[in-house]
Amino acid sequence: MRYKAGKIGRVFVVEFDHDDQVIDNIVDIAKREDIRAGIFYLLGGIKNADIVVGPEKEELPPEPVWRRLDESYEALGMGTIFWHDNEPKVHFHGAFGKKDNVKVGCLRGFSETFIIMEGIILEIKGVEATREIDPATGLALLRIIYHVTPT
Repeated sequence: MRYKAGKIGRVFVVEFDHDDQVIDNIVDIAKREDIRAGIFYLLGGIKNADIVVGPEKEELPPEPVWRRLDESYEALGMGTIFWHDNEPKVHFHGAFGKKDNVKVGCLRGFSETFIIMEGIILEIKGVEATREIDPATGLALLRIIYHVTPT
C-alpha cells in the first residue's frame, strides 16, 4: 500500500438531464476544468448502461462479466478521476436497483440518465497520480507519483 495526502480543491455540482451520457459528461467536465485528480458521487436514475459485475474467474488477466441495464434503474455510487496519457479516465462503482432486482458493478462505457442524475465532483489538490496500463491485468490502474527530495 502506498498513499499521499492532498486537499480538496474546487467542488462541482452537476445536474444531468434526461438522456444525458453519464460517464462521457464526467470526462468532459474533467477536460474542460482540467481536473487532474478527483472523486465524484452520483445518484439518480440511469438506463441503457453496461456494467461489469466481476471477473469470470479469480485469475489474471481478468475476464470481465458484463451485465446490461436495459431499463431504468435507481443508481448510487462513487468514482475517481485520474488521467491516462492526455485523457481523463474515470473509475465508477455503483449499486443499481429496480424493484427487488439489485446489481452492483463497475459502470463502463455507454450509459444514459433516466429523468435526472445528480453529481458532486471534488477536485483533489496536492496529489499527482495517473492511470497506467498494468501488464498483468491489462487495466489502466492508479499510480501515485512520488517526488524524492534530495537530502
